[in-house]
Amino acid sequence: MTTTAGIARRKISPFRGVELTGWGYYLNRTWLDVHDDLNATSLVIENGNQAIAIVSVDLMVISSEFTRTVRQQISETTGIPPQNILVSCTHTHNAPASEGLRGVGEVDPVYEVWAAGEAATSAILAWQDRESVTVSAAATAVSGITFNRTRENGPVDETATSLRVDRLDHSPLAIVVGFQAHPTVTTVLRPRSVSRDVPGQICDLIETAHSGCTAIYLQGACGDVNFLREFTSPDRHEEPGRIVVEAVLTSLNDAEELDTSIIAASVAIAEIPTRRWMKEEVAGDQAEARRRLEQKDASNWRESIGRAMTNRPDDMVARHGGDEWKAVEAMCRFNVEWTELIEQDLEARPETLPTEIQALRIGDFAIVTNSSEFFTTLALDVRARSPLPFLILSCYSNGRIGYMPDAHDVERKTYAAYQSPKYCNQFPFTTDSGPTMVDAMVDRLESVCG
Repeated sequence: MTTTAGIARRKISPFRGVELTGWGYYLNRTWLDVHDDLNATSLVIENGNQAIAIVSVDLMVISSEFTRTVRQQISETTGIPPQNILVSCTHTHNAPASEGLRGVGEVDPVYEVWAAGEAATSAILAWQDRESVTVSAAATAVSGITFNRTRENGPVDETATSLRVDRLDHSPLAIVVGFQAHPTVTTVLRPRSVSRDVPGQICDLIETAHSGCTAIYLQGACGDVNFLREFTSPDRHEEPGRIVVEAVLTSLNDAEELDTSIIAASVAIAEIPTRRWMKEEVAGDQAEARRRLEQKDASNWRESIGRAMTNRPDDMVARHGGDEWKAVEAMCRFNVEWTELIEQDLEARPETLPTEIQALRIGDFAIVTNSSEFFTTLALDVRARSPLPFLILSCYSNGRIGYMPDAHDVERKTYAAYQSPKYCNQFPFTTDSGPTMVDAMVDRLESVCG
């Protein structure tokens, strides 16, 4: 049985006036320069019986509607079933988003439609340019470059899993890398520059090492993990990408060839439990915000709205040019807006959140997805229960439901557990939410192994 694959890329850097997403409230963070272009990169693999497509876009988040649009356009031209198409974002914070996160970057609908079309085009071009290939996989640990930002000495997922697609002359056509860490290194250094951040560094270094190869980065469970803060300096910002690439390329020297007669895909909708906002929670946020705005009161804000709305309150002041009241005013504006919105269907909205889970399999390798900023303890649980030895967790894929915190953060009402649902216009998750997601992901993995 002959296996073929193709890969293609389209640039999706935004036009002027489009805001970058995910760095603070109402910053009007329109870009000033393009440090490195954003891309939509697609890999298609088929064996004559089954075909899959992996689409990676350098956006901060993508919506389920964005995903449907991309899938529909690809499927209409190539015949690849929509459920066999993975659409993921690298989550760089120096890029626009395809769906609004209230207060942290306005979505440009014209750009959103255009970027979806370019993402689909990349997959269609990849399909049209297929050639015979062999496929292999490897996994390795990358230690000492990330940290858990929600708890001291907390867990991180050090696994870097990679998929290598080789031409018949044994030269690499494509390499897919999956790793976990928030790509905000460039954001600290150049907050108003368009950039792919560390995921872009990783792809560029792989392509430099292997001429004629195109690389794809899939973002892992980065909800509670960042690259070390020491890397956010002009002289060290390139280190994390280089360290990851060195480990990945070394591991690929001993990659295990995959049985490409086995290609499978499976999709299901998981119903994730949430809890309804209590009326006193909504009323409390609204009353404090209105009072502060009326009185122009910035006293003790770090202990109230600052603690709830940002991981690092003083950083929020810095992002507003050092103007403390401007930062407080932006947070109060947010609280007025989110409370007025949630009040519209507070009692009527269901207390479960439907979200897609997808698994793609090639031999002993699999990708399993969810639409969240997944937490590490949950990711490690999925890894431990996976029936396959090579696994990439592709998070913020096929949609957006915000942070998926574990019980530790839910119980403490941290930023991820308590603030993220507000700007996503959702109910907060419960201690059962993460385990429900884990079970659904393992179920999809078992489905493609059945």
